Amino acid sequence: MNTLPLNDPPRCAWVGTEPIYLEYHDTEWGVPEWDSRALWEKLVLDGFQAGLSWITILKKRDNFREAFAGFDPEVIATWGEPEVQRLLGDAGIIRHRGKIEATIGNAQAWLKIEEKQGFDKLLWGYVEGEALQPGYRSHSEVPPSTPLSERVSKDLKKAGFRFVGPTIVYAFMEACGLVNDHLVGCHCHARCAALKAG
Repeated sequence: MNTLPLNDPPRCAWVGTEPIYLEYHDTEWGVPEWDSRALWEKLVLDGFQAGLSWITILKKRDNFREAFAGFDPEVIATWGEPEVQRLLGDAGIIRHRGKIEATIGNAQAWLKIEEKQGFDKLLWGYVEGEALQPGYRSHSEVPPSTPLSERVSKDLKKAGFRFVGPTIVYAFMEACGLVNDHLVGCHCHARCAALKAG
């Protein structure tokens, strides 16, 4: 992990001071993600976050990747009770039966969408292929959900996804750069705003 400079640049207020969180904010959060499988992984992890802090998930992310076969939806979609039991015994992840079973169902739902149109195309279609730029100046302005995240949530649930409520979906949209919620004063705001489709 890179050592951060002593004179840190201005950042979003939620980041705090833990190096793993600073690194995530500076290099990943808000950067547009265009890869279908990576988008699915992030949505699953946001689902596991429900009721917990994101840093808890972030610290366990490598364990999650190992336990969930590198988040390969084609593999996970075939899992059943034996794999659920294995995961419930894995202290390196969040051991929550509902979230584990939802991940298997979400993999099956992902495969159907991926085959039909592409999960990436579905999600980026909601913002017409370009990240939304709200331009918030204070953390207090950032909403927990929006009418758009409610719409995406409803559509994902209809497609068979679970643990995709409007608040989870909005956090996912922020993390994957579908909406650039870096505050205007944050050093990452302009960089993320300039990123286009790869």
